[in-house]
Amino acid sequence: MSTKAHVLIVEDEPVTRSKLAAYLMAEGFQVSEAADARDMRAVISRAVPDVVLLDINLPDESGLILARDLRSKSSVGIILVTARQDEMDRIVGLELGADDYITKPFNPRELAVRVRNLQRRVAPTMAAERSASGVYAFAGWRLDCDARQLISPTGEAVRLTRGEFDVLAALARNAGRALTRDQLLDLTQHDGDAVVDRTIDVLVGRLRRKIEAEPRNPSIILTVHGVGYRLVAG
Repeated sequence: MSTKAHVLIVEDEPVTRSKLAAYLMAEGFQVSEAADARDMRAVISRAVPDVVLLDINLPDESGLILARDLRSKSSVGIILVTARQDEMDRIVGLELGADDYITKPFNPRELAVRVRNLQRRVAPTMAAERSASGVYAFAGWRLDCDARQLISPTGEAVRLTRGEFDVLAALARNAGRALTRDQLLDLTQHDGDAVVDRTIDVLVGRLRRKIEAEPRNPSIILTVHGVGYRLVAG
């Protein structure tokens, strides 16, 4: 199972935004919505998306300025969307850091292809940035090791015990690799103190009940028979 690409739609017209969101979700994307710059910042504070579809004409701030701010902080993919045919907007937007530009009305299928292609291009850089910042993404989930916070695919914070968090962090830092129980114990010890009365199996079981759609048939934290556990990569 791979992580769905996360797309943020920043569009003040609700009908247009909801239709586009429904289409992209049907195409397999994880989608968040924002009606203005304030909403956009709130979404990004919870989880930086892979691609932002950014309308230039927003009620509170210019999409061009937002594109510049986004690019100064992240390698997130940016596609500017506007109803205007002004070539200067396109040029300025690209100069400010946008990756692509599309003019309304557009074909949703064409936009989905552009989004997918852009997400693939930015994926390696985004993964490196998230790893460097101590943030790991998997199956729509976001683990912030600096803030010691786990965010669900719907943007909600999920409470974890210290042991649960440490086991999940160890697996996330080694995503795609099988870790033995002994390795996990070593990675979850603090100041030489061993995990007391909490086996790795128990902690993994608790984690699965919190993050798996089907805890008895896990697709995120996999059992590697004869070895230990592995978190799905990507």
